Amino acid sequence: MEFWLPLIFGFLGSILASTGLWSLIQNRLNRKDIKSKMLKGLGHDRIMDLGKKYIKRGYITPDEYENLVDYLYDPYAGLGGNGSAARIIEEVKRLPIQDRPVDRKRSQKPKD
Repeated sequence: MEFWLPLIFGFLGSILASTGLWSLIQNRLNRKDIKSKMLKGLGHDRIMDLGKKYIKRGYITPDEYENLVDYLYDPYAGLGGNGSAARIIEEVKRLPIQDRPVDRKRSQKPKD
């Protein structure tokens, strides 16, 4: 047993000190970072697109609000996103919340 212990520790130490192991770990971390950047970019694009649509329309439904804020913006902000998307969200939060879309054709009075 005394013979095997230094041999095993020497082998494990060589593996941990090798550049191959550390480059493998670094490569995995970089891929994870790239995926986070891509997710953040996609989230930003979707927040901007939907937010501008709702602002232009002048209102937002409760389901749209939940989707935009809870499922898109909050995770986006958790990834470190901010700036223009945060400004859009602040504008969206000031919009009136309506239960269902307004049917503008029905709300207009018929012409006699």
